Amino acid sequence: MRVCRLLQITSVIPVRFLKDMSRLLNPEFSEEETAKLGSACEHWGFFQLVNHGLDGGLLQQIKSDITEFFSLPLEEKLAVAIPPNGIQGFGHHFVFSKEQKLDWVDMLFLATRPVEERSLAFWPTKPSTFRDTLDMYSLELANVSAQLFKFMANNLGVNKEGLLGTFKGLPQSMRINYYPPCSQANKVLGLSPHTDGVGMTFLLQVNDVEGLQIRKDGKWFSVKAIPGALVVNIGDALEVLTNGQYKSIEHRAVINPVKERITIATFLSVNLGCTIGPLQELLKAGEARYKVLDGVEFTKGYFAAKLEGRRYLESLKLGI
Repeated sequence: MRVCRLLQITSVIPVRFLKDMSRLLNPEFSEEETAKLGSACEHWGFFQLVNHGLDGGLLQQIKSDITEFFSLPLEEKLAVAIPPNGIQGFGHHFVFSKEQKLDWVDMLFLATRPVEERSLAFWPTKPSTFRDTLDMYSLELANVSAQLFKFMANNLGVNKEGLLGTFKGLPQSMRINYYPPCSQANKVLGLSPHTDGVGMTFLLQVNDVEGLQIRKDGKWFSVKAIPGALVVNIGDALEVLTNGQYKSIEHRAVINPVKERITIATFLSVNLGCTIGPLQELLKAGEARYKVLDGVEFTKGYFAAKLEGRRYLESLKLGI
């Protein structure tokens, strides 16, 4: 059954969280823009990235392909359904029992990088351009994430390779979300409050319907996506690596009463063979605030915990 809950009143998030990749790459403005990037990561764990270099035609094509996929008859979408005890495919996630309350969303979840770990049986063949478009989008986002890590390392004062090492190979997955409209939109959630157990998440709005909200100081803020921007949020792994300097933001998705909302969330995950803990370069002036785990233990712990708010992340704190 779908979940119904009364939602809190929200405020609109300030517009200053706009970050410009072209200024980050320009030596004349890079230092100033890097400082602004760091400030957003430290205080909000969130920013919107413009002039990111992704091809405009590619973005229009992937939006068109995803819209067409979700417009297919249900039996055609079920051709790539999530199998029992599976993760990838079309359907719902984390369904453990018939009594479980579900979020108000249909989704398509796919592992996208490294390429050799893809399960193409779950990649739709309708529309015919879907696979090629998603492949190109995946590659371009991998390039953007690598660039962002470089500027984050500069802001933190740590070695770039040390930071990137935790994300060796830039493991990536995508959750493509379709939120149906609901006449009682004030009583349902498209996605329950949670943090992401990854390094960073990139969100692309497929249509113009808003719904993302982030939580700060106990208050929910609505995010109005800038046209063409990538909405980026910090995940649990990056908060741990930065010893709490960057913040993993709690967020949720709300529903529109009359129109569907479609988004693509791309997750940059940790390498399972790496160790996750505060970077030694950030411990010179203090003690580690988080446990050290290997990538497998960290990831299993995230999915084993109840995905409620910052629950898992808080469990990793050492209490100092």
